[in-house]
Amino acid sequence: MATAQEYVHPWHVRYHEVDQQGVVFNSWYLAWFDEAMSGFLDHAGLAYGDLVAAGYDVQLVRSEIDWRAGVGWGDPVAIAVSAGRIGTTSFDLHFEVRRGDEVTCVGRTVYVVIATDGSGKRPLPDLLRKALEK
Repeated sequence: MATAQEYVHPWHVRYHEVDQQGVVFNSWYLAWFDEAMSGFLDHAGLAYGDLVAAGYDVQLVRSEIDWRAGVGWGDPVAIAVSAGRIGTTSFDLHFEVRRGDEVTCVGRTVYVVIATDGSGKRPLPDLLRKALEK
């Protein structure tokens, strides 16, 4: 069972991430979530490179994002990550983008574990399960 472990990944909004409306363009949030996911695993004791070296990778299969407020160029934000559901071959991570005390966006991403040799889906390896349950 997953615990409420949380990792917070700091970020400053870069100029090229902002659209003509003056806020971060929606696709950048998925890139931020990816960066924060790697930091989350590293914080839990599993460097992403070690997962790949062990013959495993993860593939995004679903992502949901709900925006509450826009963030703009130069805004310091924090991307909080915590583990959600941990299944047999997949797991969820939950994300919150925070500007100070304000939650500007929440997201959930489902990842499936795959083999790096291209042979398809695999059960969660112990090294990943331990990191998620930490």
